[in-house]
Formats: sequence, structure tokens, C-alpha cells
Amino acid sequence: MALLWIPLLSLFGSLITSLLGRLGRTQLTAVALAMPLTALVLTFQLAPQVFSGETLRYSLSWIPLLGIDVSFRLDGLALLFVLLILGIGCLVLFYARYYLSEKDSMPKLYSYLLLFMTAMLGIVLSNNVIQLWLFWELTSISSFLLISYWSHKSEARNGARMALAVTGGGGLALLAGLLLLGHIVGSYDLDVILASRALIQQHAWYEVTLVLVLLGAFTKSAQFPFHFWLPHAMAAPTPVSAYLHSATMVKAGIFLLARFYPALAGSDLWFILVGLTGLTTLLVGAYVALFKHDLKGLLAFSTISHLGLITLLLGLDTELATVAAIFHIINHATFKASLFMATGIIDHETGTRDMRKLNGMWQFMPYTATLAMVAAAAMAGVPLLNGFLSKEMFFAETLHQQLLGSMSWLIPVLATVAGAFSVAYSARFIHDVFFNGQPIDLPKEPHEAPRYMRVPIEILVALCLLVGMFPNLIVEDMLNVASSAVLGTAAPEFYVAIWHGFNLPLLMSALAVCGGLLIYTQRKYLFQFQASLPPLSAKHIFENMINSMTDWSKRRIDAIENGSLQRYLMLMFIVVLLAAGWPLFEMHRLVGNKVPTDIDVHVGIGAAMLMVGALGTVIWHRARIVALIMISIVGLMVSVAFTRFSAPDLALTQLTVEVVTVILLMLALFFLPQHTPKESSSIRVLRDLGIATAIGVIVGSICYALVTRPLDSISQFFVENAKSGGGGTNVVNVILVDFRGFDTLGEITVLGIAALGIFKLLVNLPLFMPASDGEGRPWAKERYPILLASISQALLPLALLVSVYIFLRGHNLPGGGFIAGLITAIAFILQYIAHGSEWIAARFTINYRKIIASGIAIALATGLGSWLFNRPFLTSWFDYFDIPGIGKIELASAMAFDLGVYVTVVGATMMILASLGKLTTQAVSKEVPH
Repeated sequence: MALLWIPLLSLFGSLITSLLGRLGRTQLTAVALAMPLTALVLTFQLAPQVFSGETLRYSLSWIPLLGIDVSFRLDGLALLFVLLILGIGCLVLFYARYYLSEKDSMPKLYSYLLLFMTAMLGIVLSNNVIQLWLFWELTSISSFLLISYWSHKSEARNGARMALAVTGGGGLALLAGLLLLGHIVGSYDLDVILASRALIQQHAWYEVTLVLVLLGAFTKSAQFPFHFWLPHAMAAPTPVSAYLHSATMVKAGIFLLARFYPALAGSDLWFILVGLTGLTTLLVGAYVALFKHDLKGLLAFSTISHLGLITLLLGLDTELATVAAIFHIINHATFKASLFMATGIIDHETGTRDMRKLNGMWQFMPYTATLAMVAAAAMAGVPLLNGFLSKEMFFAETLHQQLLGSMSWLIPVLATVAGAFSVAYSARFIHDVFFNGQPIDLPKEPHEAPRYMRVPIEILVALCLLVGMFPNLIVEDMLNVASSAVLGTAAPEFYVAIWHGFNLPLLMSALAVCGGLLIYTQRKYLFQFQASLPPLSAKHIFENMINSMTDWSKRRIDAIENGSLQRYLMLMFIVVLLAAGWPLFEMHRLVGNKVPTDIDVHVGIGAAMLMVGALGTVIWHRARIVALIMISIVGLMVSVAFTRFSAPDLALTQLTVEVVTVILLMLALFFLPQHTPKESSSIRVLRDLGIATAIGVIVGSICYALVTRPLDSISQFFVENAKSGGGGTNVVNVILVDFRGFDTLGEITVLGIAALGIFKLLVNLPLFMPASDGEGRPWAKERYPILLASISQALLPLALLVSVYIFLRGHNLPGGGFIAGLITAIAFILQYIAHGSEWIAARFTINYRKIIASGIAIALATGLGSWLFNRPFLTSWFDYFDIPGIGKIELASAMAFDLGVYVTVVGATMMILASLGKLTTQAVSKEVPH
């Protein structure tokens, strides 16, 4: 159960901080830190079991038939990432308290950061790959919110859009890959997938699956050629950059490579794709970082380079390369987070991040400068710092691979070149910012940051030193358990030490340091060479691609859509004719062996009224009110037909929906032109008549073929199990709230979203406001007739009583939450019609958005409640109770779910109708004096 609480705590923190905008900065920071710190304590309590070799699991049933559960798994790899996510996350939250200005919304930033933390924790702890993907997409969404935090800046909006487009596209590829993995092994359970390496790699779809999964990982971790989004994400506040680009967002792709290493690695295709992609990214990032004048830009490309280094290590065919990759994940997170925070202090206290202006900062902020220089030295791989140890392990492993066959000697050479550029841009960071003369035209007078703003950097820099000097004491156990989880076997023997004697990796390190310093001292020639190259902007390429796709789509849409509803219906019906009509011509006989039911007088009259209503709607479609009456006859007769064929629930639903629809159409007709000219030519009328007749013939033939053949139905299963399995005799309602409750939850969610969408569309919508009715008569001065007002008030309690009755009996007799909700909505909308929105607003305030949210929350909470009893999501419970004064009655948890349906339907229906009604009321009030 503790595993479940780790991501839940950060989620609760996100919700709480979003609601506490009135708290002071210190109090809000304390609240924001409380949840991840508690989760961190829980993680430390579980860590000894993981270090002893256990893999902890916790699972809750979600959709058992599809093999999808809410399942969590804590092994060595997950433990490492949880500690990074929570540990650095807490430091970033504390740092943000001092970084943000008074005009920035701290609750919003904390809420977004904690939401992102939840998503990352969900990724690393998930034991179900579909669940993992859901959290994966949540990281894309929450990172979009974080990058666009300063939404008033165009670069923030553009950077967020670019990150979402690239990582979102990769997420779709990942979903396809995970679905294929689940199909290959027959399960979406991560334990099963990781144990099925031979089955996966021998399957015909292995190559496709691998490429799709790698696309997801490469896009998220900014691997070449998908690296271009990361520098533009630097438009986010520095605390966001420090978190996303050191320990979380960009590490998600690295985690994915490590997590699926036991199942997907080992093939030539893995080593080629992962190894060469990592090598290319390592070199490109290191080279470009040297030329960036913006401090965060330099750190962004250095991040890309180091991510490439880790990816390359995972692409090398040695076990020790995996250990080195895990080690560098830890080291990169510590020195890169501290460097971003130091950059934030420099920007915060000087007003700029331009290294051409930031000179001589040592004399103004020596303490910050010292911390930043130690972190930069760790990034460069200077001895006695953590970066040196993992980079030397990296150099050593490049000497023991055959990635390029006989040309594999190029790998250590290129690795050394990349190491030299790493030293060069680190030296530029140190020298150009803290020395190199005096500052130039700074927007602010530089000075040291507040004392506590430096505390997170101090902690991280101290870790860089401690790991660099005492690696076996600090990280050896973590490297063992994490590497074992990645390899799927016991970790190989290794010994991390500062000194291994004079050997080739040490020579490579020395060459990298000396070469990097040489590159930095002679950088003017490289800058001249770079300036001579044609300008290449990934941002412009991306935007041009988006614009080209948009233009192409617009041309295709313009070619298909001309604004004619008549044309759209014609095309749709032609497709129906082809799809449904062609199989009928291949049938040898239309009529089956079953004798149809005889048509009695009542059925004949009902059918005749249906036909009259349908024809009347077509004939008088220009007379709007007459057409509305005709189409309401059609709806009424459909309700009668449901009753005739023993479907009272459907009849009640159809009847209430018909009432709501008629009211909605009446409100909409107010804004439409009173008269429409006849525009269809005789040829078009004949064409439409022919298509309509053909559709009628095809649909009628299909219906007749069905009623004359025996029908195998699954309804008997529900009839037999409704009482025993769902506790109700009303089979329809039991299906909705029990057997197919998950579908119903989705449907009411869609209903709520649709209502909110309609509400937003109608707010401040400019519409044509007629001053008179269709006959030219002005609107009546008496807007609300007293007779209608009196009757409506008398009917309200009766209608609500009927609604409650229909709701309570719904589990065993025709009724239920949906029908009851529509009855309640009709009763309330009648008050709007009879009294007006001003009269309603003066008596009670209704926030329909909160009603919709409450309804969905009630339904969701009912489903989650079953987890408390270790049952699948939305499992219902029922029993019989003898209540004094009432007698023996049945109580079922499905009633609570049905209450959620009821509340959502009331809120959604009222939001739509009341919004339209307010528009008509405003229109009439402009024309008619009070």
C-alpha cells in the first residue's frame, strides 16, 4: 500500500497547493514540501527491502478482462529514480520560493511541479505498460504547462508547443510499441514482458516494436534528430528547467531504455540504433553548447550531450557499460540541477543570462561563483568530483565494444573529442561568467542571492564532492541494485575508485581536459568557422513544417468542405449506400425463415404517425415551428414504440430527451432567420429524393432481413445475472451502473466536457437578435405570463418528487439516474422559461460547472471505493437492511454511482439550456422595455 501512496501524495500536494492561493509564500512552500517529503520518508522505509534484493509490488484491479490493472513495482532502478525525482524535486520547490517574483503565481507553479512529479513517479513505479504510458502522456501535458508558465511570453508558448508536439508524437509511437509488446507476450504486465526476452526478439514484429519504443524514448530524452525542442523549453522559469532537464523530463526516455533493457536489448538492431543515436547526440550537443551565449542555452545543449552519453552506454554490449550509465544518471542529475539553479541566481540578481555581458561575477557573488565552478568542474570531469568517475568509466567501456566492427576504434576517439568539448564549454561557463574582466551594461546591480536560495545548490554540490571522493561509500549499493534491475541478472563486479593507475581511460581523460582547454583558448577560430556556416534554426524548420502541414490540411478541407450541410449529408449517405447496400446484392435471398409479427391496428396507427411526422418535417422544413412539431411527433412515436416492445426505460429516456431537445431547438430557433429562401433547383431536389429513397430502401431491407431471421443475443446473460451479480431486477439500469459502469463513467465525462465546451462557445457570442417574430409582430411586453409562472412554481416540487421516485426505483424498476436527472433539469428549465434568468439568479446561485465536476467525482469515487475492499474498479456491492419505519429495503453501492450520473446530467443539461436561455433573454430585454 505504501507504493500507492508515493505518487498519490504528490498528486494531493498538487491539488492542495492549487487551492491555497491566499497563503503566504513561506506557508505555501511548507505545504508544497510536506507531501513529497512524506513520500521520500516512505521511500526510505522501503529502501532496505530493495537493497536486500526484493522487488516490491502492489496491484489493484482496474479492467481485469483487458489485463489492465493499477499496478506498482519498486526495484533498484525505480528506487533510484524515485529518490532523484523526490529529492531534487524538494530542493527545486524550496528554491522556487526565492526565485519567483511577487507578481508570479506561486500556487500555480507548485501545483504544476507537483503534478509533473506525480507523472514521473507514475512512470518509474508502473508495473503495467498501459498505465506507464498514461503517466508518460501526463508528463507531456504537465511539462507543457510548466514550460508555458510565463504564457505572456511568445517564446514560452512556442517552446511549450514544440515540446508537446515532439514528445506527444513520440508518445503515440510508444503506445503502438507497448501494444505490440503486450500482444507478443500476451500480457501488459511489466514483469511478464521483462521475463519474455527470447519470445519478443524471436517474434516477426520485434524490429517494428523496438523502433516504436525507441521513438518514444528518443523524443522524450531529446536524442538526435529530436533534440531541437529541449533548448526552446528553456523559456520556462529556471526552477522548472532545473527539474525537467536534470532529473525528470529528459530522464524519462533514459529510464524507458533502461527499463526495457532486459526485454529489448541484446540484438544487433538495438546496439546499432541506440549506440549510434547516443554517439551522434553526444557529439552534436557538445559541439553546439560551446557557441551558445545564453547560459541556459549552453546548459541545454550540454544536457543533450550528456543524455547522448548515457544512451551510448546503454547501446554498448557490455554489462559494465550499464553500470556506468546508471552512475552517470546520478551524477548528471546532481551537477546539472545545481548548475541550473546557479544560473537562476545569476539571472535573478543581474537581470541577464548573456555571457557576453556577464563578466567578473566573482567579485560580486563569490559564494555562488564557487558553487557554480565546482558543479561545472564536475560536468567537465575534473578529478575528485563525481563527473570524473562516471566519465572515466564511460571512456573505459568505449574500449570494449564492437559497435562499428573493424572501425570500432572510432568510438573511443569520438568519445574523447566529445569529452574535450565538454571541458571547453565548462571552461567557458566558468571563465566568461566569473572572470574575464568587468560586466557590461547589466540591467541590475549584481549581488549575492538570499542565503536560503543557495541551500539547494550547496546540498547538490556537496553530493558532487562526496560521491567524487567516497564513491563506494555513497553510491555502490545503489549502483548494484539499479544495475541488477536493468540487466535482469546480478550486477557485474566493479570497483569505483579515484585512481586505477596509469591506463588508457586515464590518458583519454587527460587528453579530454587538455584538448578542451586548448579548444577554449583557441575558440575564436571555431567561432569564425561556425559563423561562416549557413544559419540553421531548428525552431524555424519546425515552424515551417507545422505551417506547411497546416496549409496542406486547409487546402484538403477547403476541397471537401464548402459549408453546405446538404452536401455533407449527401456524401455521408452515398458512403452508407455503398457500404451497406453492396452486401445486400450478394445475398441470395432477403427474407429469412422466421415469420414476422403481425401488424395490428395500434402498430399500424403508430407507424402511420411516424411517417406523417417524418414527411411533415421535410415538407414544412421552412416553417420552423411546424417542422419542430412534426419532428416531436416522430420522437413521441419512437417512445411509444419502445413501450410497445417492452422497453420502458428506453421509452422514459426518449421521452425526457425529446422534451429537452424541443426546448433546446426552440431556444436555437430564436437566433435563426425567420424566413429562408428556396435555393434548391429541381434537379437537386430529384437528386436528393433519389438518394433518400435509396437509403430508405436499403435500411428497410436490412431491417426486414433482420426481423425474419433468428437473432442470437447476449441479453440472456444480463437477464440471468442482473439480480445475483448487480442486485437489481431492472436489467437496463444494472447494465449501465454495474456491468458497463466503466462505459457510463466515460459517457458522463464526455457529456460534462461537451457542456463546458458549449458554455465556452456561447460566452460573449455575437448573434443575430430578432426584434419580432416570424409574422413581424414585436415581442410581447409581458415577458413572463403570470399563469405560466404560477403553474411552474406549483409543478416544481411535484416534478422533483417524481424525479426522486424515478431515481430511487431505478435499480429494480424502470428509471435511474439519467432519466431522473433529465426530469429535474426539465423542472428547473421550466422555472427559467416562466420567470427568467434574473429571477432565478436573485434567489439562488447555481454554478453548473461545479455540479458537473461533483457528479463525475461522485461516480469516480464510487468506483475507487471498491479498491478499499481489494475488488476491481467499479465493482458494486448490495445487501438488504431492515430500517425502522421503512421496512426491509435493498441498498447498493451502484446507487451512489447512479447519483453521480444524476448530478452530471442535471448540471450538463442545465448549463447548455440556461446558457442559451440567457442569450435569448438578453436579446428580448434589449427590445422590450421593463
